[in-house]
Order: sequence, then C-alpha cells, then structure tokens
Amino acid sequence: MSTIRLTMAQALVRYLAAQRIEDQGQEFPLFEGVFAIFGHGNVSGLGEALYHAREALPTFRAHNEQTMAHAAIAFAKAHGRRRLMAATSSIGPGATNMVTAAGLAHANRLPVLLLPGDTFATRDPDPVLQQVEHFGDPTITVNDCFRPVSRYFDRITRPEQLLTSLPQAIATLLDPEHCGPATLALPQDVQTFAHDFPESFFAPRVHRIRRPQPDPRELEEALSALARAERPLIIAGGGVHYAGACERLAEFARTHGVPVAETQAGKGALPDAHPMAMGAIGVTGSEAANRLAEQADLILAIGTRLQDFTTGSRALFERDELTLVALNVGRFDSHKHHAMPVVGDARDGLAALSAGLDGWRTDDAWREKAGGLKRDWTQVVARVTADEGRELPTDAQVIGAVNRQSGEDGTVVCAAGGLPGELHKLWQCAGPGSYHVEYGYSCMGYEIAGGLGVKMAHPEREVFVMVGDGSYLMHNSELATSVMLGHKLIVVVLDNRGFGCINRLQQATGGAGFNNLLEDCRTAPEGAPKTDFAAHARSLGCRAERVRGIAELEQALVRARQADSTYVLTLDTDPLPSTAEGGAWWEVAVPEVSSREQVHKAYQGYREAKRGQHR
Repeated sequence: MSTIRLTMAQALVRYLAAQRIEDQGQEFPLFEGVFAIFGHGNVSGLGEALYHAREALPTFRAHNEQTMAHAAIAFAKAHGRRRLMAATSSIGPGATNMVTAAGLAHANRLPVLLLPGDTFATRDPDPVLQQVEHFGDPTITVNDCFRPVSRYFDRITRPEQLLTSLPQAIATLLDPEHCGPATLALPQDVQTFAHDFPESFFAPRVHRIRRPQPDPRELEEALSALARAERPLIIAGGGVHYAGACERLAEFARTHGVPVAETQAGKGALPDAHPMAMGAIGVTGSEAANRLAEQADLILAIGTRLQDFTTGSRALFERDELTLVALNVGRFDSHKHHAMPVVGDARDGLAALSAGLDGWRTDDAWREKAGGLKRDWTQVVARVTADEGRELPTDAQVIGAVNRQSGEDGTVVCAAGGLPGELHKLWQCAGPGSYHVEYGYSCMGYEIAGGLGVKMAHPEREVFVMVGDGSYLMHNSELATSVMLGHKLIVVVLDNRGFGCINRLQQATGGAGFNNLLEDCRTAPEGAPKTDFAAHARSLGCRAERVRGIAELEQALVRARQADSTYVLTLDTDPLPSTAEGGAWWEVAVPEVSSREQVHKAYQGYREAKRGQHR
C-alpha cells in the first residue's frame, strides 16, 4: 500500500479538496472553501495547511466566527444542501461563537463542517491560553458545547482517526435524513502531528444524494386516504426544495387540483402565479391557506417538521376528523402529530403518489373555493403593501417596495423578529430561489451574513437583505467582508428604534412596554442615541443612503440595483403596526398571577385559546 506522510491538518485539507458532488448531471467540488479566523489554536496547523491548498480549497477571511458560519450555512441552503463550506476557529471565544451557528444549522437541518481548534491533547502546556478548566474532568473543553447542536461530533486526538471520522462526517453532511452540522474538534498539537496516510484515502470521490423510496405499504395507505379525500391541502416544507421536488409539486398540484400552502422553509416552492399556490400557512399564514387548512379533510405534509408556527401551536388544523399524511425523508418528522407516515424522498414520493392517483382530481367546488380565497388574499397583499405616503411606513409597505424592485432574479434574505412573519405572509415569490428566510432558529444577526452566503452561492442573483436595526447592531461586520470579496448585496435597514417585534408580543400578552423600544429602556438623561446606519455602512466600505418614505426607497432601490458593490439603504419605520389579516394563534405562555389588569385579560384569552388546542 502506497502511503504519504502528512500532518493531520494537511490530510484533512487534502481530503476535503478531493470530495466532489454530482448535481443535476454535473460534477462540482463538494466544498466551495473554508471560512477562517485564525488564532493560536488553528493558525500553525490548519492555517499552514490551508495556505498550501488555497487554489484547490479557497480560504475566506471573515470578521466574526458566528456570522462566517452563518454565511457557510446560507451557502449550503441556497444550493439545496448539495454544496458545502467549512468554518474554522481557534479554541476559546472563537469556538463558542460558532456554537450559535451550529444550533441554527441543527434546527434547520442544514449542513456545515465546523473545525474548531482545541486544547493540547498532550496537556504539556496545560492550561493553555483560553482553556476553560473543569476541575473534575480534564477531558472537557468548550468544544463539548458543540455536542448537543451537532449531528456528528468527534475530537481528533490522533491523526489516523481521520481515516474513519472524516468519511462519517461527510456522510452526515450529505444524509437526506440526518443532515446537519458536523463538528471535528482539532487539538492544536494534533493538527501538527504526522502520520503515513494511504494515498488512496485522497483519491477524488463523487458523492450522490440518496433518495430513499417509500415503503409500498405506507404508500398504499396514503393513496387510499387521498383517494377518499374531498378537501385535501398540501403543506410544502423545506424538504421540497432540498429534494429538488418543486417542479414535481407544481405538476402534482395542477394535475390533481390540490391547493398548496407553504411553511417558511417551503416558501417559494411554487411561484405565486401558480393557480394552486395559496401562500403561507400558520401563525404568519395567509387567510387563504389558513381557511383551507381549517376546512380540509386531509392534509398532505411534504418535507416539513410541522413546528408550532405551521400548526398554529396545534390549534389550526389538528382535529380528530382530519387525516394527516406526512411524506418525509426523516422517520422522526414523518411520525409527528400522529400522522400517517410515508418515509421517503419528496420528489420520488410525489411521483409515486401521482401515478397511483391517475385520473383522480378534486371536485370543482374545492378548487373554486381555493381560487376565490386566493383572489381575496391577493387584494389584501396589494392593499397593505401599497405606498400610503406615511412619514413612518410599516414593515409591510417596505416589503412591498422591495418586492416590486426585486424582479425575477431577486432573492430576499431575512431572519428573526417581525420581518420574517410579514415576509411569509406578503412576499410574492417568483419561484424557487427567490425567498431565503431563516426562521427555524429565528437567529438575530443571520441576515447580512446569510445574504453573503446566498450571493456566494448564486452570484448571478440580486440579493436583497432586509434587516431591522436590532439585528444590524448585533452583527453587521460581514458587510465589510462582502465588500472585500466583491459580493454585492442590497441591504435595507428598517430602523424602528428598538426590538419592535418583541415589543408587540410583550403588549399582546398584557405586558407594559419595557426594555424593547429604546424609548422604554434605561438610558442616559439625554436619551438613546440615534444611530446613523448609512454613515456606519459607508465606514465599512459600502455605498449607502438614508431615505424617507416608500417613494424615496423605491428610487434608491433602482440606484442600488445599478451599483456594482454592496449598497445599504436605511429608513425609519413605525414599530407598532403589523398585518392584522391572516395569521393564527401562537402559544406564548401568560403569567397566571400579575398585578396588571392587562395581564389578567391576556391570561383569560390564553386559556380560552388553549381549549382549541389538539392534544
């Protein structure tokens, strides 16, 4: 057996560079590159190895470990989980910064390879700089924080462990069911240790995503239930995108006359122009989708984990007389809510269902009801997103302006707060790839970094990042990265002077306005400062404007599209309104005892709403 002597870090880098992926009949590198912020725990080992491989496996410098991992995650999401990136940090704060990103990737079932440095395996300089000591267990480091938020975790304490661990990490990243973050903790001394690796280990390998086929008996039961249904509704989740099943879903819905509602992750599976596209479902759903969900006798949930925003905290459509069929590649998700499971790939599962339903179609009355509800909702969207000339426009009106300027090549990116809810209700999707919102983990600070990842994945698209002032102030540094790398973003900052979404939720549950809007916070006597976001963005190398009102915003968006570098637009918005139409109940616990009458009233409403919750 022919061998080559390499350090552990060199072997890791060479292996990653040799991995390929087949996507739609073409081969690509599996890893686009590695985001890296170097420290003493990874610079001399992994950093030196990356330097020598920088052509085969590019290294990108970022400004924050959490957000560089967010960018890597967004890149993978934009590529339908078929092309990936890695992220490396030193041990200590660099590693723990990435834990939040790991939680986001885990919740959203998205692949990212995390490579945090670790403390010395030999313990010779113990305790090393940034080491957190556990007096009763010296094997614990801060990297153990990654265990609950990783789908695969290993600490590489000998170079030869890569021979078994690396293939398992890659298999996890590409597994359609168990996809999520893989973490390899790399002690800084072990990164530099050498081993005689088999040369065959580094031979190029082409990966293909598995497509598990539905069990014939589960398929037969689902077909029987569908054939009996008179008022079926499809709920499309993110799994539709990841299985490449959007076209098949569009064909199925049109052929069989079944209306389709979409989760946050599923939004954009159908273009809004599709006659069976009913828009968003659930807490932030359209009136059309939610009314159909209430009246449906069967729901076919495809590629969705049926979280509380989708089900209205189990009060929207879960009832004894409803049949719930779950087509999902994951056994865990397909059995939720006592569903009739069909475990298998969404694209091939839809094809099998359609073939088994040959000639079956919903009756005219159900399709006409769906069409009427859709027309009514379209009018609502047009009304609430129209420019009313307000000095402080609503989130909905800003969304309307950006949507009108986004075009067929636009992708909107957002995360956390009230904006994702309004986008879910109101954004009119051109089709797959036009909507990228992180709401499984609802992580403030994802927006700009996520936009960078999307732009790196699809440089031909115009990427519109919508972000509130709260999220912008949490994480804005990757604006400088986008300028440095030449990946243009259009960023719209909605400044409502605080955490407007949580302020609304606080008051909806009977609380007083407190510690959310800046005017309700403890501040210096002169009050909170007014942040000049445009000036800040210019200091990071962006072009930027502050605009007033929707008309000025639309004119500025035209200039931003014509620009060749990252362009930031900021405007003041009203923190109080949100779209009242549509939506469903969301369970947020209310105190049983309070001195506030408003809380007593909210608690009674909470108890009443829980009576409609299916248990």
